Amino acid sequence: MFMIERKHEIEILGGLLKRHPVVAIIGARQVGKTTLAKIFATRTRVPVTYYDLESTEDMARLRDPMLVLGSLKGLVVIDEIQRIPDLFTVLRVLADRRPLPARFLILGSASPDLLRQSSESLAGRIYYHQLNGFSLNEITTNRLARLWVRGGFPRSYLARSDADSNEWRRGFIRTFLERDLPQLGIMAQSTMLRRFWTMLAHYHGQIWNASEFSRSLGVADNTVRHYLDVLISALVVRQLPPWHENISKRQVKSPKVYIADSGLLHSLLGLPSLHDLDGHPKAGASWEGFCLEQVVGQLGAWPEDCFFWGTYSGAELDLLVARGRKRLGFEFKRTSAPRITPSMRSAMSDLNLTRLDVIHAGDETFPMGERIRAVAMSRLLEDLEPLTS
Repeated sequence: MFMIERKHEIEILGGLLKRHPVVAIIGARQVGKTTLAKIFATRTRVPVTYYDLESTEDMARLRDPMLVLGSLKGLVVIDEIQRIPDLFTVLRVLADRRPLPARFLILGSASPDLLRQSSESLAGRIYYHQLNGFSLNEITTNRLARLWVRGGFPRSYLARSDADSNEWRRGFIRTFLERDLPQLGIMAQSTMLRRFWTMLAHYHGQIWNASEFSRSLGVADNTVRHYLDVLISALVVRQLPPWHENISKRQVKSPKVYIADSGLLHSLLGLPSLHDLDGHPKAGASWEGFCLEQVVGQLGAWPEDCFFWGTYSGAELDLLVARGRKRLGFEFKRTSAPRITPSMRSAMSDLNLTRLDVIHAGDETFPMGERIRAVAMSRLLEDLEPLTS
């Protein structure tokens, strides 16, 4: 199995460590955090000390973390930091030293809220950078379909065959539920979480309805909400909040939910190959979620920038990215010949969009109307400019 060098992520990491005393790489399990940190460590010009908290030896070395970490210089990498949440207290003290003898790169398989399990906050001292799976800027465009079908987890994407890729993903799902979540302090029955996650896959790209899930699973509404929060915190599910505009139309106020990685979605749905996916009722929703993740990544949009919009009269917008005065709208169509719909016109006027891009499966980017264009997914890197801060 060959390795894809994540040059853009390495550049981002270098810049962040120059500006912040503590940088946290967060991401789902097996997404490549450790590999990225080790590659970065080989290229830095300062001394590097590495601790893997899955190692009993390294856990033993950090029995007195203030004494051990306080004497180090250069770059200190701490992998799987969620195993010793009390380290956040130590890092707060070490990050405030002047001059600063060492900077800290910490890795964790959960969201910032889940990682902050200690009473001390590193606010103002730490920057959280989320690492996702492979994206379009790390592969060649002629492998777009492979990325969609297998998802972005390195071992899944780089597997020798679709069958091997699906086997890895199925194993990941089981290990994630039975081992990884309990290690994060999440105590929920793995069989029930598996049923919930599979059901969620069938609702991928739809409006969240807790009551419908609770009836199907035979549990309370707050229980299914807890299950959803667990998977969001573990970064395997994306929740897209609704946007509200001061207009006369009744607007949808519940979020949409997506399985964050298209490969995991396909394994949960029992769709191991492109042949299985083509023609399946969830193919369009899968394409939508895949394109959404790629657009958000290409824009460099923050979670707080991203919304969807819908009205009870039927108008909707798959993705609204709002930052400053910019309001960028996106629709995702698995077709090579997209058309302007009444829903798009309604979104343009009601939301006062700066621009609306229809991301499609064809080969060409072309104008469709005033401030509306069709953007080929294969040309996303060339035709969609990243946001500026």
